[in-house]
Amino acid sequence: MNLNIKTLGDFDIFFGEESLLKETKRSYKLYKLLQYFITFRNRKLLPEVIIDNLWKDQESNDPKNMLRTQIFRLRQLIKKFLPKGADDSKYFNITFINGYYCFEVGECAVLDIVEFEELIDRAGQKEDDDIDEAIDLYGQALEIYKGPYLSENSYEVWLVPVRNHYRRLYIKTLLKLIELYKKKDEHNKIIELCEKAIIIEPYEESIHICLMETMLRIGQIKSAMSHYEYISSLLSKETGVKSSPGLREIHRKIQRYYDEQGETDINNIKIKLEEGPAEGALFCDLDYFKFLYNVEKRRSTRDENIGYMSLITLKSDKDVSKTDELSRNTKSMLEVLEKTLRKGDVFTSWNDTQIIVMLANAKKDGLSKIEKRIRDYYQKVTKTYSNDVSIKFLPMSSDNLMP
Repeated sequence: MNLNIKTLGDFDIFFGEESLLKETKRSYKLYKLLQYFITFRNRKLLPEVIIDNLWKDQESNDPKNMLRTQIFRLRQLIKKFLPKGADDSKYFNITFINGYYCFEVGECAVLDIVEFEELIDRAGQKEDDDIDEAIDLYGQALEIYKGPYLSENSYEVWLVPVRNHYRRLYIKTLLKLIELYKKKDEHNKIIELCEKAIIIEPYEESIHICLMETMLRIGQIKSAMSHYEYISSLLSKETGVKSSPGLREIHRKIQRYYDEQGETDINNIKIKLEEGPAEGALFCDLDYFKFLYNVEKRRSTRDENIGYMSLITLKSDKDVSKTDELSRNTKSMLEVLEKTLRKGDVFTSWNDTQIIVMLANAKKDGLSKIEKRIRDYYQKVTKTYSNDVSIKFLPMSSDNLMP
């Protein structure tokens, strides 16, 4: 029976569908040593190099003895993972020969990174003679990549080159698959692929550009515009760069598209484009909001930045007949939110009297100020009591925020 080791994303070890790590009391030192050995598997490793990489800042009178103790404990932990009577060498084996440690991975231990690279190699060989097979293999490879290599280990210097290698390989594979889908005019598949990838790699500009180009190709002009505003705001906030050459080029493409199509109903959007990214919050449709919510929830978890969601409910206006449009008060609230929320915040209409807001960088101690600002401005605009408005906040880390 194979032992499956997951490293692309959260670290875990499985027999079938059962996680072995969840059943084991976590020892940070042991798991870090195991992750280090897996990363540099089948290589000769000097004790001094291991100690320097893993426990450089820890004081010890005898660091080599400390390493020997940890390796003994790791061997015991590995035995607990394996079925009774199993041949250890078919899974993991730690040797010490001529002053070097070596972590050997046997035939019954399956690493996701090995599968990932093998699938990519096989797909590359099929590109010219069987495009459908290549698409399937690239797709399988991308499904394996759940996030950065050993994503829970954020600050280990020895991880950086390996993590960057798999990240680059993931993006390269993604872009190859997009090119194959282009050849088959599978534009909806490209959009689906990009949306999944952005949840994993929210700051990778090339993915956002592919998404916007595809939106334009199938006529989703407003969606391309909304996404341009979103990604411009996100990258400006996170990197301090207002507009890269790539984003300026997609900006020009969107403008050219409007000119070529002779659209008459998007003059207001065209004006926004000419002005550049919006300075205030972004209003979008519900489907696109759900997509951005998934991106931000993943990002906030990884960056340890909670963020908040808000549900704004307005008292129904009984004097206004029901139509497919938002109620008068809700329209006023949308204008208020555009003026009072910050750049990077996103909001959408849930129904005729409710609006959902995503405050990706809000802090708990600032929520009361946000609420007061909204209520005061709403009362000023509508000349009605702000008590007609209910404003609730929930951390983005809460479950079941979105249906």
